[in-house]
Amino acid sequence: MKYVKEAGIIFGMSAAGEILNQLLPFPVPAGVYGLFLLLICLMTGLVKLEMLETTGNWMLDAMPIMFVPACVGIMDSFGELKSVLVPFLVIAVVSMAMVMGVTGLVAQWIIRRNGGKRS
Repeated sequence: MKYVKEAGIIFGMSAAGEILNQLLPFPVPAGVYGLFLLLICLMTGLVKLEMLETTGNWMLDAMPIMFVPACVGIMDSFGELKSVLVPFLVIAVVSMAMVMGVTGLVAQWIIRRNGGKRS
């Protein structure tokens, strides 16, 4: 029953994000609205981390499986991709390096801001 409750909270926030996406005229994906709602609930204490931790960890563990169809799609359309393979790889590597760098810098900033304490 614990998993059903945790999944219900997570999917409820996603549903609320879908509703906000329909109501607000901003070009923001519904998933982002749901994530922000969940973040606000976690920060205000309406939802405790312990209320979501088990199911959230399971979802993170299952996430790599979700990338298999995208990889198969890329392999399936490799004929069209061949002509732009070099720019595709350059963009992929540069964007990956930028994301890793920015993520590392933000993590260091947060750790310094908290006085070196990791939450």
